[in-house]
Amino acid sequence: MAEATETGPVLITGASGFLGSALVDVFRRAGFPVRVLVRASSPRRNLTWTDVEFAEGDMRDAAAVAAAMRGQRYLVHAAADYRLWAPDMEEIVRTNREGTRIMMQAALDAGVERVVYTSSVATIRPPADGITPSDETMPLTPETAIGAYKRSKVVAERVVEEMVAQSGLPAVIVNPSTPIGPRDVKPTPTGRIIQEAALGKMPAFVDTGLNLAHVDDVAAGHLLALRRGRIGERYILGGENVLLSAMLADIAGMVGRKPPTVNLPRGVVYPIAFFAELAARVTGKQPFATIDGIRMSRYRMFFSDAKARAELGYTARPYREGLSDAIAWFREAGYLR
Repeated sequence: MAEATETGPVLITGASGFLGSALVDVFRRAGFPVRVLVRASSPRRNLTWTDVEFAEGDMRDAAAVAAAMRGQRYLVHAAADYRLWAPDMEEIVRTNREGTRIMMQAALDAGVERVVYTSSVATIRPPADGITPSDETMPLTPETAIGAYKRSKVVAERVVEEMVAQSGLPAVIVNPSTPIGPRDVKPTPTGRIIQEAALGKMPAFVDTGLNLAHVDDVAAGHLLALRRGRIGERYILGGENVLLSAMLADIAGMVGRKPPTVNLPRGVVYPIAFFAELAARVTGKQPFATIDGIRMSRYRMFFSDAKARAELGYTARPYREGLSDAIAWFREAGYLR
């Protein structure tokens, strides 16, 4: 397929959030006229652009989505319910599945030329041996996905794949690993780990690992996918595979604290997560530890982005730069008081 080098109006969803705000910056700098779809209740801290058009609406509102899609040449759909816990866990599945279906159908109806759909490595099976990185040839099924969030991303990705095959949806799928860096306003589950570790509130850890990438590199990978990606293909946008213990040690070094040295057995952590979820039902706040999160931690989430590097020209800086930028932003934004 020829490289799509032309710019044109692009609709970006999820722009008030962590990855979404980075996407807006990447596409603006590349010369695309950007329109963003944001909910009325979305946080406004990242929405500081003066040259971006704003459309208000929820991705589950077909009429609002159709209005936002009108006149757009491209769509980058990054909005998602990114929670590992909710009072109604099936709400996460419904939101991500049906929101994706509505967005993709609106893109078809509007004649959008190219779609980049933001999936996740949550849809890919982690390495069985805990060492060999997984790639795009190892998809999870809804039945094997741990927790509502992972299941929601699996079924939403299947919606996109089916619409590519059956309706000719011109979509490229990207699977970001774990983005870290500035503007993590909520913050994300990984951002909360960085925040708590920087504050010295993580005295112990479990034996697990993540693939960490600077959020701005992941955003740049979306633009590469728009320009060079093959329709219907998936591309992991990742960085470095890192043990959680090493990540926490690096954070401690950056903020001048002693790194945690206690490796907790998961059997000890499950009761903590259980009571954290009970407390969340009372307070309404996201629990720091969740049962699904502990179940996921049994696997090292190590992935290979070799396909994106070979086909898209994707690159990622050392993950410590993402950690440093995240800590600096959290400090400046008042999250580390």
